Amino acid sequence: MSDQRVLRPTPISGFPEWLPEIRSVEQRWLDHIRAGFERYGFASVETPSVENLDVLMAKGETSQEVYTLQRLQGDDDDTAARLGLHFDLTVPFARYVAQHFNELVFPFKRYQIQRVWRGERPQEGRYREFTQCDIDVINVDNVPLHFDAELPRIVHEILSGLDIPSWTININNRKVLQGFYEGLGIDDPLAVIRAVDKLHKIGEEGVRAILADTAEGHPGLTEEQIAACLELARVKGADTSVIDQVKKLGVTSELLAEGLDELGFVLDSLSDLPRGSVVADLSIARGLDYYTGTVYEASFDDDPGYGSICAGGRYEDLAGQFIKRKLPGVGISIGLTRIFAKLVADGRITAGRCCPTDVMVVVPSAERRDESLRTAALLRERGFNTEVFHQAAKLGKQIQYASKKGVPFVWFPPFEEGGKHEVKDLGTGEQTEADPTTWTARPASA
Repeated sequence: MSDQRVLRPTPISGFPEWLPEIRSVEQRWLDHIRAGFERYGFASVETPSVENLDVLMAKGETSQEVYTLQRLQGDDDDTAARLGLHFDLTVPFARYVAQHFNELVFPFKRYQIQRVWRGERPQEGRYREFTQCDIDVINVDNVPLHFDAELPRIVHEILSGLDIPSWTININNRKVLQGFYEGLGIDDPLAVIRAVDKLHKIGEEGVRAILADTAEGHPGLTEEQIAACLELARVKGADTSVIDQVKKLGVTSELLAEGLDELGFVLDSLSDLPRGSVVADLSIARGLDYYTGTVYEASFDDDPGYGSICAGGRYEDLAGQFIKRKLPGVGISIGLTRIFAKLVADGRITAGRCCPTDVMVVVPSAERRDESLRTAALLRERGFNTEVFHQAAKLGKQIQYASKKGVPFVWFPPFEEGGKHEVKDLGTGEQTEADPTTWTARPASA
């Protein structure tokens, strides 16, 4: 008897995986998202799963999120990790644009659907590996502001085509936040933005404590400044009336005025969408430092604490670290795994078929297997996903196999020379004569 240790198959926390009948639904979602991006002229690109660490850590506070790579059997002098798995798709995209600058047509509109990795503590809505669906527009020197409105429009169109709970796309502008804080005389507006970004997680009192903290690296604001910051964060509305609400707070600066103009333009451009589906929310900050203008966050209306299901924003020169050209951009990302996993957990996903087969051809006997293979080839040529049973066995066993897999049709080739083909519809139980060169039943996968 072997003394080999048997490993128990256990899932790795934070790395979701699905059975085939659920994965088939996810693939349909991916096709729907991909088609939505392409309708607006976005081209697909794919970057490596890994990037140099200096690329990944060049912008924002991300060091704790990055998974680094090292060879298990590395050399003695190969102890320092130089590569990391990308934690988002925006930073790799910036590197990609700089690298291929002379080969791209600008403004460059790309979409990227890939897995990303973050070293987070797994919990509901947060995963260590997940799929993001990104679109970005990047251009030389300037990205027209109308793209800031086009991206949430695309997302609205895509999400509206999926059977998911009601959601809202929240929009803000980092210039509004930074300009408002500067108008209050705050020395480090970015520190305040990072604190306000935690508002939906820790509440006003939690943010107030951070803002009042005078320790090194903390804002250390006065009570008056804190009150004004929280008052701004409470401003929310479905139209440009929010601009007047901000102005009534009595804080002024050039950057604030610029941000309000940009926010008003985006809201006006989206005013034809169903009211309430896009909302200006001045508490939205986005914690990553590279955002400089419009920012987006979408969440489920009945579960806002679950986390953002869509997010992004404008960045002025993320690719500038790689090339001596100003390359601003604006992007938005759909958190596919976060949305899909919640619906699976809530029992809201109707399982699809566990295989894509339209027709299974039985094998009457070992001697007639070649006839089964020829029949399957004819059906495949005509667009039917077709498989041949793996061995000659009792017909009942072969039909049972097809039924368990959800195959809609079972094909019976001639059991003897000169015999007829027949096909059985497993849904209705009807069995009729058929010709593999003319049979017209619609594939169930179509």
